[in-house]
Amino acid sequence: MHKLSIRDLDMEGKRVFVRVDFNVPLEGERVTDDTRIRETLPTLALARERGARLVLASHLGRPKGKADPKCSLRPVAGKLAELLGTPVDFAADCVGGDAEAKSRALANGGVLLLENVRYHAEE
Repeated sequence: MHKLSIRDLDMEGKRVFVRVDFNVPLEGERVTDDTRIRETLPTLALARERGARLVLASHLGRPKGKADPKCSLRPVAGKLAELLGTPVDFAADCVGGDAEAKSRALANGGVLLLENVRYHAEE
């Protein structure tokens, strides 16, 4: 049986949800080890080249189902933008109207990082 990979998909103009592992160490607002972010770059670059509108989700730390500024993915969005060489939009929550609106507004090749999914107890 042939397994599909991202290389087999037509992503032009489609919103593509990607669960990434951006559980990286932070010192304040600075990512101290970007290895996990760098590991996603080939996949993200391929999707962007093919016109995908990327919506990324990750967890960070263990905020126990409530917002904790020390576990925010906002600094990761900045580091990802630096590594991709393109702006990365950030949604202050991973669900709700703001996240939906920002994901719908993405241009082809655009990237949106959602806030930490572990801010919700359901995660």
